[in-house]
Amino acid sequence: MAFGITDLKKGQIFQTEGVPYRVVEYNQKVMGRGGSIVNVKIKSLIDGKVLARTFKGNELIEPADVSNQTIQYLYNDGPTYYFMNQDSFEQFEVAAAMIEDQAGYMKEGDQVQAQLFDGRVINIELPKNVYLLVTYTESVVKGDTTSSVLKDATLETGITARVPAFIKQGDTISIDTTTGAYRERKKD
Repeated sequence: MAFGITDLKKGQIFQTEGVPYRVVEYNQKVMGRGGSIVNVKIKSLIDGKVLARTFKGNELIEPADVSNQTIQYLYNDGPTYYFMNQDSFEQFEVAAAMIEDQAGYMKEGDQVQAQLFDGRVINIELPKNVYLLVTYTESVVKGDTTSSVLKDATLETGITARVPAFIKQGDTISIDTTTGAYRERKKD
């Protein structure tokens, strides 16, 4: 069911010309005699492009039929990542370009959130924090293990994170998936 332009708000998802968009910025200007203009910045949920659009008067907007599902990361073969819905066993292919930097925070078997539009995955959302195994890090000099000294650690997915000096190879640590920052060492 279509809705008016004044019902748009930041974060809302709608579609136009068959493409789903999320409202990034919203600005309404009321004109004389009750008319209004709405200026929005919208981000395509298909290719990530950000556009500026102006809607006038009583234009109607179509809501986008976007659903969320928990899916499991199976594996990748380079250009494609493979996921599966554990309830229906339906599998999804996602281009590596859509995954980008998130790949370093996913291990085979991990659960992620997928946004689907017309039966295809348009976005992958990782948990806020993930636990990853430290596969390599330099040893520190005895006595120099304060938490303010940081060093590089290579994690099981191949990414590198800055960690406190007391972290050693074989530790499992929590990493913030939005910033890549170390959070804590997993307690046994």
